[in-house]
Amino acid sequence: MSKKLAFAVLAAFSAVAFADINVGVSVSATGPAASLGIPEKNTFSLLPTTIAGQKVNYIVLDDATDPTQATKNIKKLITENKVDVVVGSTTTPNSLAMMDVAVENETPLISMAGSAIVVEPMDAKRQWVFKTAQNDAHMATAIVQHMTDKNVQTVAFIGFADAYGEGWYKEFAKIAEARKLKIVASERFQRNDTSVTGQILKIMAAKPDAVLVGGAGTPAALPQKTLKEKGFKGLIYQTHGVANNDFLRVGGKDVEGAFLPVGPMVVAAQLPADHPVKKSATEYVTKYEAAHGKGSVSSFGGHAWDAGLLLQSAIPVALKKGQPGTKEFRKALRDAIEATKNLPAAHGVFNLSPNDHQGFDQRARVMVTIENGTWKLLK
Repeated sequence: MSKKLAFAVLAAFSAVAFADINVGVSVSATGPAASLGIPEKNTFSLLPTTIAGQKVNYIVLDDATDPTQATKNIKKLITENKVDVVVGSTTTPNSLAMMDVAVENETPLISMAGSAIVVEPMDAKRQWVFKTAQNDAHMATAIVQHMTDKNVQTVAFIGFADAYGEGWYKEFAKIAEARKLKIVASERFQRNDTSVTGQILKIMAAKPDAVLVGGAGTPAALPQKTLKEKGFKGLIYQTHGVANNDFLRVGGKDVEGAFLPVGPMVVAAQLPADHPVKKSATEYVTKYEAAHGKGSVSSFGGHAWDAGLLLQSAIPVALKKGQPGTKEFRKALRDAIEATKNLPAAHGVFNLSPNDHQGFDQRARVMVTIENGTWKLLK
């Protein structure tokens, strides 16, 4: 082999061997879900820029809480930025909108949205989709258990008029029925509504012992504020979709006393020393607050951090089967994420499988109440 040819071969090999890994990101940094998407966006700057010796680029786009924009973003990330994997989006409707593009291009998609519908039921489409937020069923089980412990017999539901609200109602209703809880009213509202008085009056007419608000972010404060304004005296529950400081700020005194399930990361400092995610959750909280200030961390940034942990675990495995920028690498990355076992993260311990693309168990949630403007772990 001539020196010139040898040099050309070496140069070509080097170019492939050191190809960058491109991670596309679409978050809802503006719009109704901004209080969820901003901490997610902030978290990507804390993730490692080198994994297994390969440079990693994070290309972060804002989808403005709009499914149409989320679709445009993933198309751009795949066709123009040549990404190997996409993380996004913040909300369930946006994540569902991105699915078809991910599957069509055989590119793994890691959603940070809550609803189980993102990964269930498993089918050809969802084989390419994973999620880091706890499924509704994990959280609904904790809520129903708390309700029965509090002797709640009748409950009303008011949730978003979209996939998040419907997903929550479906899971909650199923578990409530099994535990002999009677749902006496079910109402819906839009994320950008400014009044839910009509719905709340219908709920109060049904005289429930408790009300569950199936919403996320700051819009979920509206039903609770209206319930308090109208003099509701029963128990009020929220979902893990409100676990950020903006919700506490917007809700103020009206959200005091609400009960909700959260990922253990939200109360990492209050966890017992032997909790399986205390160490991994505390690491994220420490890094985020070092960058953004004490008390700035939120549940949603943790979902982005956990997406990063999945990639840090899977990329070294995938690199043995393909090079970044290739179809082989994307497939190997999908396979490696699916095979993740016993990975402690900020919100739980990942154990994924071909039939479970979320991978958390009961260690991924705790019940808290809102007390003095902060989250208090219920023992």
